[in-house]
Amino acid sequence: MANTFLAAVLRWKLVISVTVLLTALLSPNALSQRLGPEPGPGRGLGRNRLISERGPASREGVPEWEVMEKFRRDVFTFVRVIYTSRRGGGWRVDHPAADLNFSYRLEELTSMKVDPDGETLRLLDDRLFDYPFIFMIDPRSLHISRGEAEVLRTYLLNGGFLMVDDFWGENMMEHFLGEMEKVFPDRKPVTLPLSHPIFSCVFPLEKFPQVPSEDSAHRNKGTAVESWEDEIYWEMPQPADYQAIVDDKGRIMVLMCHNTDLSDGWEEEGISQWFFSAYSEKYSYPMGINIVYYALTH
Repeated sequence: MANTFLAAVLRWKLVISVTVLLTALLSPNALSQRLGPEPGPGRGLGRNRLISERGPASREGVPEWEVMEKFRRDVFTFVRVIYTSRRGGGWRVDHPAADLNFSYRLEELTSMKVDPDGETLRLLDDRLFDYPFIFMIDPRSLHISRGEAEVLRTYLLNGGFLMVDDFWGENMMEHFLGEMEKVFPDRKPVTLPLSHPIFSCVFPLEKFPQVPSEDSAHRNKGTAVESWEDEIYWEMPQPADYQAIVDDKGRIMVLMCHNTDLSDGWEEEGISQWFFSAYSEKYSYPMGINIVYYALTH
């Protein structure tokens, strides 16, 4: 299985490398010219929707598109990990709007062929090795079993990429790293400098992207971000912190987007023009596209 997955990842990297990823890279204002909140009821207005693991996700007004059969094997699918959560948080946060909106924008803004529906699966699902990119959110009480740790280790060492988003403060980080020690007991995270290619491989970013939750953003107009410590909610400014677990060649296997909530910029893109301009357009989509491009080309 691992060898088959590695071959699939290499095919993906070839497909992406020989394709002009973005259709509008010639101008630094290209993203602003292309993006705009989609009109229509429900666009980006959902918060933390709880849906059945087996039930179909409503598109909430996100446009649909067809994937041509000849691209079926090479379509990019946004895959959200279903994980066990002991208390609080959980894999469902921002689902399905964040996944659908980001998939739509990736299809709209790039020449990639993207699955319009995305996918959710558990780490022990055999389909995990069909996908080079997986996403995990709000892991404040994540629990990884021994079997899941072994599978995830194999997945990542053979070219897979895990993005982790929306967790705040030192307690959440310590808990997540404790769970990741089950996966990589001999690998410590590194702090990424702004000069790392992931911050400039498609859209050059002049500072670490930091996106607060939509309600916090509107309440504070960008002057504070959320933090959770010891189950007590409070607000304080904290810098975004991007850390990574890398392989022996320096490739990022696990990207930790700490003290930021990029996916809220996807989920809530239609809540207001101000939030869209200040966060979705400026940080969430550029960084998200950078991450996917890096994951599929390194």
